[in-house]
Amino acid sequence: MALKDRIKDFEKSLNRLEEAYSQTIKNIEGEYYTFFRDSSIQRFEFTVEIMWKTLKNFLVEHSGIDCKSPKGCIREFFSAGYLSQEETLKLLEMIDDRNMTSHTYHEEIAEKIFSGLKGYLPLIKKVLNTIEEVCKGS
Repeated sequence: MALKDRIKDFEKSLNRLEEAYSQTIKNIEGEYYTFFRDSSIQRFEFTVEIMWKTLKNFLVEHSGIDCKSPKGCIREFFSAGYLSQEETLKLLEMIDDRNMTSHTYHEEIAEKIFSGLKGYLPLIKKVLNTIEEVCKGS
């Protein structure tokens, strides 16, 4: 898939995640909270998936780096100077949370993942914005 198409998919996915997250926050005390929370987690899962695949395409095209895994791509993005060490560690933690999404039938895991979204959303957005800015300049 072409990088520009991945970027579009990444942007759409992030928008859908933000939409689900905001609905969950609005319904945090409501009877549909778990429905919205689980929807947010599902959207988080596919947003992380498209994010790392976009990073993979981006790094190949702009740095000649061929990373093979989500964590590897995040580390390479850091090595290329696009992330701080703190941001990198948070994104690596995010990948661990993403890997736990298949266990959201455990309430405590679902709550842990959902509570992490508040910190992950700005970082995911930063990754997208950085990629878009670099691509516009080339």
